[in-house]
Amino acid sequence: MSDTAVQKEPVGEEPKKTPVTKRGGGDPASRGRTTIADGVVEKIAGLAARDVVGVHAMGSGISRTFGAVRDRVPGGGKSVSRGVKAEVGEVQTALDLEIVVEYGVSIADTARDVRENVIAAVERMTGLEVVEVNIAVSDVKLPDEEDEEPEPRLQ
Repeated sequence: MSDTAVQKEPVGEEPKKTPVTKRGGGDPASRGRTTIADGVVEKIAGLAARDVVGVHAMGSGISRTFGAVRDRVPGGGKSVSRGVKAEVGEVQTALDLEIVVEYGVSIADTARDVRENVIAAVERMTGLEVVEVNIAVSDVKLPDEEDEEPEPRLQ
């Protein structure tokens, strides 16, 4: 047996609890502010839009051409936010997307699917309320057209 004595509470009495002092006034999640840059929302929206079947590319023809040149420059990297513009407030965001659709798909259905996918991804990842997603269809990719830049679909 050890020399250490164990003190027992008398039967029928509540064990004594050490008082807990809360510091900082409230829930840790409410201490401080989180800001999300426009570029973060633009990347999330760009990836979500590209993931929709029927979306061939993002951005206008000129932005895709400049993007293709930039992608070939070492260190230039792919711009996942091409064709996306976000305005981010404290609790809400609004998005403008420019897309190129594949020939034969329903533009209305594709736009609806893009809108749904973008809203779900942005709201889930950022916690911001998406108040609007405006979609401009700038081109249709014909089956026999050569790709300026193939954009791989996310799997």
